Amino acid sequence: MDLSLLVDLSFINFRFIDVLDILIVAVIFFELYKLTKGTAAVKMFWIIFFFYVIWKLVGYFHFTLLSGLIGEIISVGIIALLIIFQPEIRKFLLFLGNGKFLKFFTSKFARQDDFNAFSNEILAVQEACAHMSKTKTGALIIFARQTPLDDFLQTGEVLDAYPSNELLENIFFKNSPLHDGAVIIKDHRVAAARCILPVSKNPDLPQEVGLRHRSALGSTEMTDAIAVIVSEQTGTISVCQDGKLERNLTPVELRQMLIVNLTKD
Repeated sequence: MDLSLLVDLSFINFRFIDVLDILIVAVIFFELYKLTKGTAAVKMFWIIFFFYVIWKLVGYFHFTLLSGLIGEIISVGIIALLIIFQPEIRKFLLFLGNGKFLKFFTSKFARQDDFNAFSNEILAVQEACAHMSKTKTGALIIFARQTPLDDFLQTGEVLDAYPSNELLENIFFKNSPLHDGAVIIKDHRVAAARCILPVSKNPDLPQEVGLRHRSALGSTEMTDAIAVIVSEQTGTISVCQDGKLERNLTPVELRQMLIVNLTKD
């Protein structure tokens, strides 16, 4: 008996491009799940995924009428999905724009910054945070990098000032009208103060993490910015990047982290 009649060998025609196709789709769905995890949108995400699978199965088995009906529902629902998932879509697009695969190409042509270019603001932030840590003065300082922060800058008061520890300490002084919100340092200048940042919705954060830390996490989850936080309750210094928080830093450790992260490719 010819075994070829009993065994379907069609999988031999499985090409490398098919494997790559599956991997890309899997990565996209995984990142979408990560971005919607912990939000109300995650349930909607699974419902959409379920309908999409059903639509493909119905089309595969040639249920013409049912396939057409589901297809029309999906096409009409795209506009509604764009409205419902507007924050998540924006976050996902920012993730793509900050992806390492894009930075790999852009870094070949981008100017590499050295420590001297950032020495003024690093020293100013280090000295200001060291003093504010002792006095338990709350502070939130954002270093803009490749991702434009125009949306955040528009919410604050434009300063365009030379960075100094005296200026930063005066901004975050408790009786100052600018002490609420964040200071954004852009192009080696204090660009704006009292800026409003998006708050992280990460459900795994400790309960003692306050609004400043959540705002720092939210801004660095969406952009490649670096956030420096001084806690008003404990005076501890923290640094946040890529949605990850490093806490209980000394002023010297803060300086070292800023040098490494601001001057790297």
